[in-house]
Amino acid sequence: MTYVIALPCVDLKDRACVEECPVDCIYEGGRSLYIQPDECIDCGACEPVCPVEAIFYEDDLPEQWKDYQAANAGFFDELGSPGGAFKVGAMPHDHPLIAALPPQEQAS
Repeated sequence: MTYVIALPCVDLKDRACVEECPVDCIYEGGRSLYIQPDECIDCGACEPVCPVEAIFYEDDLPEQWKDYQAANAGFFDELGSPGGAFKVGAMPHDHPLIAALPPQEQAS
Protein backbone atom coordinates (compact mmCIF):
# COMPACT_ATOMS: atom_id res chain seq x y z
CA MET A 1 0.00 0.00 0.00
CA THR A 2 1.06 3.57 -0.60
CA TYR A 3 -0.15 7.14 -0.76
CA VAL A 4 -1.38 8.68 -4.01
CA ILE A 5 -1.42 12.27 -5.28
CA ALA A 6 -4.63 13.15 -7.15
CA LEU A 7 -6.09 15.93 -9.32
CA PRO A 8 -5.94 18.85 -6.83
CA CYS A 9 -2.13 18.85 -7.12
CA VAL A 10 -2.08 19.26 -10.91
CA ASP A 11 -0.65 22.66 -11.86
CA LEU A 12 -0.24 23.58 -8.17
CA LYS A 13 2.72 21.51 -6.89
CA ASP A 14 2.80 23.20 -3.46
CA ARG A 15 5.71 20.97 -2.29
CA ALA A 16 4.83 21.10 1.43
CA CYS A 17 4.57 17.31 1.19
CA VAL A 18 8.07 17.08 -0.27
CA GLU A 19 9.50 18.94 2.71
CA GLU A 20 7.65 16.64 5.13
CA CYS A 21 8.51 13.29 3.51
CA PRO A 22 11.18 11.50 5.59
CA VAL A 23 12.24 9.18 2.73
CA ASP A 24 12.28 11.66 -0.20
CA CYS A 25 9.83 9.61 -2.29
CA ILE A 26 7.78 12.48 -3.74
CA TYR A 27 9.02 13.34 -7.23
CA GLU A 28 8.22 16.41 -9.32
CA GLY A 29 6.88 16.11 -12.84
CA GLY A 30 6.02 18.92 -15.21
CA ARG A 31 2.52 19.53 -13.86
CA SER A 32 2.15 17.36 -10.77
CA LEU A 33 3.97 15.64 -7.94
CA TYR A 34 4.13 11.83 -7.80
CA ILE A 35 4.75 9.38 -4.95
CA GLN A 36 7.09 6.51 -5.84
CA PRO A 37 5.09 3.51 -4.51
CA ASP A 38 8.13 1.29 -3.87
CA GLU A 39 9.90 3.99 -1.86
CA CYS A 40 6.89 5.20 0.16
CA ILE A 41 6.93 3.82 3.72
CA ASP A 42 3.25 4.64 4.36
CA CYS A 43 4.06 7.00 7.23
CA GLY A 44 1.34 9.47 6.22
CA ALA A 45 3.42 12.57 6.98
CA CYS A 46 2.61 14.06 3.58
CA GLU A 47 -1.18 13.86 3.79
CA PRO A 48 -2.00 16.45 6.50
CA VAL A 49 0.38 19.11 5.13
CA CYS A 50 -1.14 19.18 1.64
CA PRO A 51 -2.97 22.52 1.38
CA VAL A 52 -5.41 21.24 -1.28
CA GLU A 53 -6.05 17.74 0.12
CA ALA A 54 -4.62 16.00 -2.93
CA ILE A 55 -2.91 13.14 -1.07
CA PHE A 56 -4.82 10.00 -0.13
CA TYR A 57 -4.00 6.61 1.27
CA GLU A 58 -4.46 4.18 -1.62
CA ASP A 59 -7.57 2.57 -0.10
CA ASP A 60 -9.14 5.98 0.64
CA LEU A 61 -8.74 7.44 -2.84
CA PRO A 62 -12.10 8.94 -3.92
CA GLU A 63 -13.78 7.00 -6.73
CA GLN A 64 -13.54 9.89 -9.22
CA TRP A 65 -9.74 9.88 -8.81
CA LYS A 66 -9.06 6.11 -8.86
CA ASP A 67 -7.08 6.49 -12.12
CA TYR A 68 -4.48 8.54 -10.24
CA GLN A 69 -3.24 5.42 -8.47
CA ALA A 70 -2.12 3.95 -11.80
CA ALA A 71 -0.85 7.36 -12.96
CA ASN A 72 1.34 7.75 -9.85
CA ALA A 73 2.83 4.29 -10.32
CA GLY A 74 3.04 4.64 -14.11
CA PHE A 75 5.10 7.83 -13.83
CA PHE A 76 7.93 5.57 -12.63
CA ASP A 77 7.70 2.94 -15.40
CA GLU A 78 10.85 4.22 -17.10
CA LEU A 79 12.44 5.96 -14.13
CA GLY A 80 12.19 2.99 -11.78
CA SER A 81 13.09 3.50 -8.14
CA PRO A 82 16.02 5.93 -8.09
CA GLY A 83 16.14 6.09 -4.29
CA GLY A 84 15.29 9.72 -3.73
CA ALA A 85 13.72 12.64 -5.52
CA PHE A 86 16.34 15.19 -4.51
CA LYS A 87 19.11 13.60 -6.54
CA VAL A 88 16.83 13.25 -9.61
CA GLY A 89 15.40 16.77 -9.50
CA ALA A 90 12.32 17.99 -11.33
CA MET A 91 11.43 16.15 -14.50
CA PRO A 92 9.75 17.92 -17.41
CA HIS A 93 7.30 15.12 -18.26
CA ASP A 94 4.10 13.77 -16.70
CA HIS A 95 2.06 10.60 -16.85
CA PRO A 96 -0.21 10.74 -19.96
CA LEU A 97 -3.34 11.06 -17.77
CA ILE A 98 -2.01 14.27 -16.22
CA ALA A 99 -0.40 15.57 -19.42
CA ALA A 100 -3.77 15.34 -21.21
CA LEU A 101 -5.65 17.40 -18.63
CA PRO A 102 -6.65 20.96 -19.45
CA PRO A 103 -4.90 23.61 -17.31
CA GLN A 104 -6.23 23.54 -13.77
CA GLU A 105 -7.29 26.83 -12.24
CA GLN A 106 -6.32 27.23 -8.62
CA ALA A 107 -8.64 28.79 -6.07
CA SER A 108 -7.38 32.12 -4.83
